Amino acid sequence: MNWIIYGLIIFIVICMILIWYVSVYNHYQTYIIRMNEAEAFIDTTLRKRFDLLNKSIGIIKTVSNAKKEDILQTIIQLRSKKLSNFELDRELYEAINEFNQYKEKYTDLKNNEAFLKIELGLFESESEIVAARKYYNDIITDYNKLVRTFPSNIVAKITHYSVKTYFDGKDMNDDIIQDFKL
Repeated sequence: MNWIIYGLIIFIVICMILIWYVSVYNHYQTYIIRMNEAEAFIDTTLRKRFDLLNKSIGIIKTVSNAKKEDILQTIIQLRSKKLSNFELDRELYEAINEFNQYKEKYTDLKNNEAFLKIELGLFESESEIVAARKYYNDIITDYNKLVRTFPSNIVAKITHYSVKTYFDGKDMNDDIIQDFKL
C-alpha cells in the first residue's frame, strides 16, 4: 500500500513539473510570435521608406536636372544589397539625410506636390518606425528576462533559447560601449 502512495506522489510531482514546463514553453512561444510580428511591421515600414525614397529619385531628377546616377546614391546602392533590418534602417537614415539636402539645395522641390507627399510619407514612417522599434525592444527585454531568470532559464537551456539583441544592435553582454551609434 505504501508503494501506491509513493507512486501517486511521484506521478503528481511529475505532472506538476510537466504542466509548469508546458506553461513556460508556451510563454516563450508567445514572445517569439510577438517578436516575429514586430519584425514584420518593421520590415513593412522600412520597405515603405525605401519605396518612397526610390520614387523621389525621378522627381528630384526632373526638378533639378541632375543626372539620375548622382541622386540618392545610397538608395541606388541599396537595391543590390542584402541587409538586416537594423542595417537597412541605418542606411535609410543616410538616404533621408541626402533627400533633405536635395530639398534644401533645390527650392523648387518645396513647391512640387509629389515631392511634398513623399516628404510627408517619410515623416509619418519615422513615427511608425520609432514605435515599432520601441515595441520590439520591449518584447526583447521581457524575453531576455525569461531566458535569464530562474526557473524559466531551465526551459531556455533545454530548448536552446538564448538572449536576443535589441533592434539597435546593442549586445548588453559584451564589453563594447561604442555600438550606440546613430
